[in-house]
Amino acid sequence: MKIERLEEQIPIDHNSLVRLTEMGNITEIMYSEKRSRGGYITKIDADHYVDNRTGELFEFKHIENRSQDLASVAKSLKRLRDLLNANITDVSHCRWVTLTYAENMTDPKKLQKHNEKCVELLRKEFGHFEYITAAEPQGRGAWHLHCVYIFPGKAPYMPNDVVARCWKRGFVTVKRLDDVDNVGAYLTAYLGDMELTEASEAGISVSACKGIKEVEYEDENGTKQTKKYIKGARLYMYPPKFNLYRKSKGIVEPTVSLVSYETAKQKASSGKLTFSKTVLLEDDESDFKNTLQYEYYNSIRK
Repeated sequence: MKIERLEEQIPIDHNSLVRLTEMGNITEIMYSEKRSRGGYITKIDADHYVDNRTGELFEFKHIENRSQDLASVAKSLKRLRDLLNANITDVSHCRWVTLTYAENMTDPKKLQKHNEKCVELLRKEFGHFEYITAAEPQGRGAWHLHCVYIFPGKAPYMPNDVVARCWKRGFVTVKRLDDVDNVGAYLTAYLGDMELTEASEAGISVSACKGIKEVEYEDENGTKQTKKYIKGARLYMYPPKFNLYRKSKGIVEPTVSLVSYETAKQKASSGKLTFSKTVLLEDDESDFKNTLQYEYYNSIRK
């Protein structure tokens, strides 16, 4: 499947149907030039499917890691972005916590159990909060957990040593999310890219990924430094069918509806257009071609 970003937007008739996603302060409008009216395949079992157009039986191509199924990865990251934005409307109610393992803990099945125990202890210390967590594989094989804790009111001060005592398994960092408009986009940016040195040690080459980006940061002395990251390198380390994120019971889902473009624009009118993109999807083997257009509106007023 070829995915190409187009420079020019496509015109949308005001009566055209679009997908409207309302999630906290963020509203997304997505228009598809072609709309599916039925499935092309019927799944027979885990390994086979029938092409409904020809009646032929085919075998599924199983993947070894998430990077070989970029469409699936993109959908997972989008669901996570939408979920974060649907539940975070005031960043003063949140704390962003990263939990690391001191040992080389490589078993993804243990992640949820360890997180649940940590949340139980943290709630005893700081009161009730909802959470959304995202797992991040490291070059050495161990896991990190990125956690957003969402409190009903202003988030309390959470000292690193207290959080580390509840976690019990390694180092922790606790951060605020001040001055972040699109929390979903901000946090999910951490899950795909990998620092150049770490990627090299893990045997991941630049040519296999989406290129290099440079990120400026301040070290412990306040001096500005620059790090190089390989875009999308970390996606090669996720096991297939792995759940990138988990959430607590009180987390709400975004509201998704199918409406006319005119209605969607009216609903988004209280926000400011902050980002838009037009994407061409094309697959020569199946003779598939479609164009998608996205518009993002943010209702935060500064």
